[in-house]
Amino acid sequence: MITVSKKDPKEPVESLLRRFGRKVAQSGALAEVKANQRFEKPISKRERRKQAIVRKERKAEKFKKIRLGQR
Repeated sequence: MITVSKKDPKEPVESLLRRFGRKVAQSGALAEVKANQRFEKPISKRERRKQAIVRKERKAEKFKKIRLGQR
């Protein structure tokens, strides 16, 4: 659990919130929660990775043709 306390009694609430937000971001808790919001089946993860590899290969082939002037 992330805790933030006032440094002195006169510290404004805005700076306290800013420090809290910074600590939350650095801990990675928010990113983890967002990642777990939507469950994705392992099979669909595998398919998405395969599709990404195919896209990358097609893009590389396209740039290779452009470089060689075979467009």
